Amino acid sequence: MRLLLTLFACTLLIHACARAETRSPCAPVMHLGQPYTVCAFDAGEPARLWLNHPDGAPFGQFDRLAAHVSDEGRDLVFAMNAGMYHDDRRPVGLYIENGEQVASIVTREGPGNFGLLPNGVFWIDAEGAPHVTESLAFEALAAEARFATQSGPMLVIEGELHPAFNEDGPSRKRRNGVGVSEDGQILYFAISDVPVNFHSFATLFRDELDTPNALFLDGYVSKLYAPDLGRNEAGLDMGPIVGVTRPSDTD
Repeated sequence: MRLLLTLFACTLLIHACARAETRSPCAPVMHLGQPYTVCAFDAGEPARLWLNHPDGAPFGQFDRLAAHVSDEGRDLVFAMNAGMYHDDRRPVGLYIENGEQVASIVTREGPGNFGLLPNGVFWIDAEGAPHVTESLAFEALAAEARFATQSGPMLVIEGELHPAFNEDGPSRKRRNGVGVSEDGQILYFAISDVPVNFHSFATLFRDELDTPNALFLDGYVSKLYAPDLGRNEAGLDMGPIVGVTRPSDTD
């Protein structure tokens, strides 16, 4: 395991150097013989959430969001769906955008993946630092969040896998999630490129990315926008979207 982590750290270093030259945040990663795409950002990068276009309708697709961001003089360098939503694209649980709470936190047990407690919140504080926090702990913090999206289940909780996960779990789907390094300096997003079960996906965050807390964002509808990899995945309209922008080149 120590050798594996050392090799993976070296791989991440290579990718970090590549990002410094190409500005690409994403790279392929193999874990337990299964392919993933992992996008890593320094905690100071301006990650944020979007739900509705200024016209009032949900963004729904990456292209529509990228065009909006471009109109603001920035490039969308990464995006993925950021949690579960109702048929009208309203978030299922807590959602905060630019300090405005759109939907309230849900802490009771319920049906589906969202209700498989403990679930959690991915949030960005007033200073721009990212966090992944179990929902009850987040509620107790009464933290000032600039952005927040609730989903579930938690993948990793204080270094331990969610207790409901089984190594032989038969449910295999494409999945995406988020975690933050223990020192809070690296924000990781990951998406499986083949159907995987929860246990395998969670061990990616625990054993490869070494994130003490990680959150499942969604499954069947998981999609990735990573233009440097030529990926702009379409399909069903999304609800909340998480992304990272950078200033557009003005040469």
